Amino acid sequence: MTDTPNPRRRLQAGLALGLAAGLALGAGTTALILRRHAGHDHAPASGAAKAWQCPMHPQILQDHPGSCPICGMDLVEMAPGMSLQSPGPEGLVTVQIDPRRQQLMGLRTAKAEEGSLGSGLSAPGRVAFDETRLRRITVKVEGTVERLHADFTGRPVAKGQPLFELYSPEFLNAQRDYQIALKTQASLKGTPQEARWADLATSARRRLELLDAPEGLLQRLAQGGEPARHLTVVAPASGIVTQRAIAQGGRLSPSETALELADLSQVWVLADVFEADLARVKVGMAATFTAPSLGAPLKGKVAFLDPVMDPKTRTLKARLAFPNPGGLLRPDMLGDVSFQVPERKALTVPLDAVLDSGARKVVFVDVTGGHFEPREVKTGQRSADRIEILEGLEKGEAVVTRAAFLVDSESRLQNALAEMGRKKEGGK
Repeated sequence: MTDTPNPRRRLQAGLALGLAAGLALGAGTTALILRRHAGHDHAPASGAAKAWQCPMHPQILQDHPGSCPICGMDLVEMAPGMSLQSPGPEGLVTVQIDPRRQQLMGLRTAKAEEGSLGSGLSAPGRVAFDETRLRRITVKVEGTVERLHADFTGRPVAKGQPLFELYSPEFLNAQRDYQIALKTQASLKGTPQEARWADLATSARRRLELLDAPEGLLQRLAQGGEPARHLTVVAPASGIVTQRAIAQGGRLSPSETALELADLSQVWVLADVFEADLARVKVGMAATFTAPSLGAPLKGKVAFLDPVMDPKTRTLKARLAFPNPGGLLRPDMLGDVSFQVPERKALTVPLDAVLDSGARKVVFVDVTGGHFEPREVKTGQRSADRIEILEGLEKGEAVVTRAAFLVDSESRLQNALAEMGRKKEGGK
């Protein structure tokens, strides 16, 4: 029994053979064109051979009209003076694209123009405590917290307001020592021992001052009043209680932090600035912060730039100081920071005109007759939709924006075909 050929397999084999033949014919025709046009500029050459190319598959070239073996589209006649060997950056050549193919590719151009640059820099921001306004409350004598006034986290306190009352035998003894020295000094007035007890009284008073005894208590002890049972610890500044490590009736030692206070009259906003925008952000620069819960943007300024970048996000933390008298900015609130970057004039092109490979930046300049010349450029700062050109372009020159990557692909292909043609010529 003989096997019946599969029609589908025969069709696939036929298409494969047709594609291979089309590629071979295109390569051969390209070599022919290159030989005839080697060393010519964009000007037409008399008697030059005609060639037809697929608009969607530039590698398909023929010396007669026809259709593309890959997509079936009609081949388009190439311009007589087209040259594939115009100099350009390594791996690229000037290409000519007729109006029909430009339309199919969606190709658009834009001119290099002088304009304002630097007014549109923004970054996400998060409200944080101002670390210079944090206070940790500690004591210098061991004792028992007999009464706690700042009894919950988040409670607002004013400067000088009592936080807690500490009972400490050591503090009581220090008060008695001061009173004994004062009484003995008074009783020995006019004797040689008076000066010695005066020094002891001064030392005892100094010890109480170091234990944070208030001035009113010291005056009362000097006048013969009763020693205070408790050492009243007061708030050194206005703020809110952010941490509470004590409870009423608990023991407290000098090595422990009793409370932590944060002054929210001024806060920080931490903004993530991308590496490409670092040159535009300076310490002291004005900025605004907006958030959904705010009625209007709040004004602040850049206070500090971190010296180390985040290696994962490639961003730098900028710390901005914002006055917060009404308490509208709350820690961990999210919003947007807009930096008031000074405007300056610069030569710019649209962002999508620059093809950045990492090693170099290239644009395609529209010269004449549908020719697009690859040109390496040096870029500077960028805004939301444009980028500064430092070298490589002149004002008024038109560059490819939309479909620039397609022009780049064709330029690389034409360069590769030209190299292949030169190698074939050299082998003959």
